[in-house]
Amino acid sequence: MSLSEDQVRNVARLARLGLDDDQIADYAGELSNILDVVVSLEKADTTDVEPMAHPLDLAARLRADDAIEVSSRDEFQAIAPAVAEGVYLVPKVIE
Repeated sequence: MSLSEDQVRNVARLARLGLDDDQIADYAGELSNILDVVVSLEKADTTDVEPMAHPLDLAARLRADDAIEVSSRDEFQAIAPAVAEGVYLVPKVIE
């Protein structure tokens, strides 16, 4: 599959890439080669291939999902520069 220079310019604009005119031809060739590989992969027979989420048969180590409630607010607010009624006081930055 061959990409035209206009197609490469359009892709570069969509991807917000600043390509010079002398780079367009190089990128057109490289992107065309990539698309050729994709086309050749699409031709592979995958009728007997089972879909999988990961190429290796790994089992994830899981921990128990226990809900715990830890309140360290008093400790954190003890070292804060300014606190009032359980909230942090900060300088006004927007008028």
